[in-house]
Amino acid sequence: MSEASPAFPTATVESTKRLLNIVLAVGIIDLVLFVFLIVAAVNDSGAVHVLGPIHGIGFLILIGITGKGAMDGRWGWWFPIITLITTGPPGSIVGDLILRKQLAERQPA
Repeated sequence: MSEASPAFPTATVESTKRLLNIVLAVGIIDLVLFVFLIVAAVNDSGAVHVLGPIHGIGFLILIGITGKGAMDGRWGWWFPIITLITTGPPGSIVGDLILRKQLAERQPA
């Protein structure tokens, strides 16, 4: 039997990875939307009125998922905080990569 880390109990490693997959997917989609939103804003396009709320929803989803993971003890509160500070996608993608590395380091060989 392998020894479980307190930060990532063995029973939750797979469910944590599934949750991180959702964070990464939403983060990438929201990042693409965010880039289009910035381009639309620079070009003074009417698309801002459509892309802005969609990005806002993605942002709220990212904050909700990362906050839920922190409340469940899957990761620290730093993850939702960097997601909030970086307007969503950049922080969620970086946090995802950090947590995946930590998970991989704690997995038995």
